[in-house]
Amino acid sequence: MAMGTKFNDFLPFIKEDSAKLFLTLFRLVAIVGLGYWLWDSIKKQGPKLLNLALALIFAGALGNIIDSVFYGVIFTDSYNTVAKLFPEGGGYAPLFYGHVVDMLQFPLVEWTWPKWIPVVGGDTFLFFQYIFNVADTAISSGVGIMIVFNKKIFKKETPKMNESFED
Repeated sequence: MAMGTKFNDFLPFIKEDSAKLFLTLFRLVAIVGLGYWLWDSIKKQGPKLLNLALALIFAGALGNIIDSVFYGVIFTDSYNTVAKLFPEGGGYAPLFYGHVVDMLQFPLVEWTWPKWIPVVGGDTFLFFQYIFNVADTAISSGVGIMIVFNKKIFKKETPKMNESFED
């Protein structure tokens, strides 16, 4: 889920643990479908841009699955501290309930708006405040390639007309 959004932010009647498990199980099903699509495209010598896009999406999805399935079991919680690998008492979450941990943030510029500006006056603004991870970047890049190069990747085969027009 993008920028820290959780599944239960959209459906508040679902408990956070249930939403986390649903998302992890969805990822597992999606990776099987993506893997088959990538394998089939390579086997049929599909467009290289499609194979690249699918490989990026597959790699990103696999990275998120590894995080959400295993990291809770093998690491301690890393909130305001460095996580410990294979702690004696176990990790911070059971299998399938881990968090994605490879987060990056590049805040480029921070300023305070002048007070005379309506609505935002006096507020602090941080340009590029969002936190993201490497896996999501790979997924977004793959989807972006598929959108930008849609016509090149998914060529429609035009039906060939008969050379003779016999009725």
